[in-house]
Amino acid sequence: MLIAGGHYRLASTQSILAFTQVFNAATHYQLDYPDLALILALVRGGSLARASALLKVDVSTVFRAVRRLEAALGQQLFDKSRAGYLPTSLAQALAQQAERAEQALEAARVGVEQGGEVISGTVRLTCTDSVLQGLLLPALARFMPAYPALAVELCTSNDFANLSRRDADIALRLTRTPPEHLVGRQLGAVSYRVCASDAYLKTLASVDLERLTWIAPDDFLPDHPTVAWRRQQWPGVQPAYRCNSMLSVSELARAGLGVAVLPDFLLGEGSGLQPLSEALSGCDTALWLLTRPDCRALRSVVTLFDELARGVRLP
Repeated sequence: MLIAGGHYRLASTQSILAFTQVFNAATHYQLDYPDLALILALVRGGSLARASALLKVDVSTVFRAVRRLEAALGQQLFDKSRAGYLPTSLAQALAQQAERAEQALEAARVGVEQGGEVISGTVRLTCTDSVLQGLLLPALARFMPAYPALAVELCTSNDFANLSRRDADIALRLTRTPPEHLVGRQLGAVSYRVCASDAYLKTLASVDLERLTWIAPDDFLPDHPTVAWRRQQWPGVQPAYRCNSMLSVSELARAGLGVAVLPDFLLGEGSGLQPLSEALSGCDTALWLLTRPDCRALRSVVTLFDELARGVRLP
């Protein structure tokens, strides 16, 4: 999932090769900002028509500009197909640089308007889809308007290795024991409860949990505490619906298809779900805000980290 525009990341070898090509081409042609803006518009749009709309020029102007630029560079930038204009590795690398230039220009404009230093750059953030929906989006909506030059690249995943592989700068994770090689802070405790929608409850003569229709995670989370709890409490229960994310489990429960065990932060006012139990023993966990030690030197990462620490609100 991408926020604040499309962001293009490349493998290091791909980037090195692409920029070697640009360097070689630069001996007879010097790229300027309009060239980068043209490439970025066509990468984002994927077609001449959409690129022309982004650039506010006619289609023929974009077509001629791309042909002139490819001829000047001596390199093909786009593969033409029925699906549209597909960027080569060189075009993707240049689009990445164009975005950085675009962000730097926006930061400069904001700095002039605000008369001070501006937080800018791109921060890569990872969390689960349920944390995104229930906790992160409300926080981002509250504080991100104050940082118009800061872009957030968001990935929904259950994998701690995102930070270990440097694929992300910050993670919001539900865990009792965060990895020791990461640094961060615990934002609060999270409990789980059995719940169902009002519509589903109205169809029941009695609430006998063992006899109800169950919705549960599938094998993507075989060790999830809610799965272990259900197997211990109701070993004979076979879920009628299995989902590959906790957010999907909550959506099926909200649709009235059965009961599920969900975290408290998905059961707030307006969720359409009613708790049928107290907090389940042994299913409690914690929400951690984590980053890599080397990221603490990056002002953009530190700023977003501190805002999330203040802005993510558990029930």
